[in-house]
Amino acid sequence: MSESLLESRATVLGVDALSARIDVVHSVPIADAVPVDINSPVLALQEIDLSFGGVVALSGIDLSISRKEIRAVIGPNGAGKSSLVNIICGLYRPDRGRIVIGKRSFEQVPTARLARLRIARTFQNLALFKGLSVRDNIVLGCVDRARSSFIEQIVGLGRAHRERSQAREQADAMISFLRLEAFSERLAGTLSYGLQKRVELARALVARPELLLLDEPMAGMTVTEKSEMAHFVRAARDQFDTAILLIEHDIGVVLNLSDRVAVLDYGRKIADGTPDQVRNNPLVIDAYLGVAHTDREQPEQDAQEELR
Repeated sequence: MSESLLESRATVLGVDALSARIDVVHSVPIADAVPVDINSPVLALQEIDLSFGGVVALSGIDLSISRKEIRAVIGPNGAGKSSLVNIICGLYRPDRGRIVIGKRSFEQVPTARLARLRIARTFQNLALFKGLSVRDNIVLGCVDRARSSFIEQIVGLGRAHRERSQAREQADAMISFLRLEAFSERLAGTLSYGLQKRVELARALVARPELLLLDEPMAGMTVTEKSEMAHFVRAARDQFDTAILLIEHDIGVVLNLSDRVAVLDYGRKIADGTPDQVRNNPLVIDAYLGVAHTDREQPEQDAQEELR
C-alpha cells in the first residue's frame, strides 16, 4: 500500500487504525535465530561480506556496539555505510557472516520484526507522514506495541482505548523531551527541515529502542540545528540507555559526539577506535583527502585539520 493511501486512511480513521495493518506481522516468528552469550553487546556484526555482482560493497566487517554507546561509522561516499545499515535492518542479506542482536544471531535480520528486536531507525531522506500532525507522526512509532484488533481500534473498545491513551502519553513525553511542544499540532510537512528531522528522531525514540540507527541525522542542517541535534542524540543515550549507531558525514560532529568510531573505505574497515585514535590515523587521512604520506609534515597537518 502506498504512503499516500496509508496517510489518507490514517487521517480518516485515526492513527490507531493504521496500526492495525501492522498487527498482522505479530504472528511471524523470528526465524534463523540461535542463542548467543548472554553478555553479548547490543549489536555485533561478524565477518560480514556483501557484493553486488562483481562489486564488493563490504568485506570482512566486524563491528560491535555496547549498551549506552554512541558508535559512529564514517567514510567517503561509496564506502559501504548505507549497505551496513541495510544489513542491520534486514534489507540486505550478507554473502557471509552473521548479525548478532542481543541474544539472537541471524544470517539475515527479519525486517518485519525490527521493533520486537528493539531496533528503531531514522532515514537519510525524511520518511514522515507530512499530512499528519507532529503528535500523530510520533504516535505511529508505537504501532508495533498495539495488541488490540482492527475492530477494537475502530470502535474504540477497552484495550484499544488504553493503547491509544498510552501512545498519546508516550508521544507527549517525547514531544517534551525534544522541545516540540509549540509544533505538536502542526502538520509535519509545514515544519522546517531541521524540525522535521527532530520529529523523525522522536518517532524512533518513542518506542524506547535498545538500538537506534541514525542515518545522516544532521544532513542539510545549519550549524545551530546540528548542535541542537547532537545535544538530543547525547541526551537520548543518557536518559534512555540507548545504544546508537550514527552514520554521518560531518566529521567534526562525529568526533565530538561519539564514543568509538569505525572508518570504512571501499567496503573495508580501515580504522576503529576512539575519536582521537581515528583523527590521527594516517589511513583515515588518506581516505578522506587522498594524500600519500611522506616525510613532509604539511599534508598531514592539513588533513588533521580537516578531521577536527
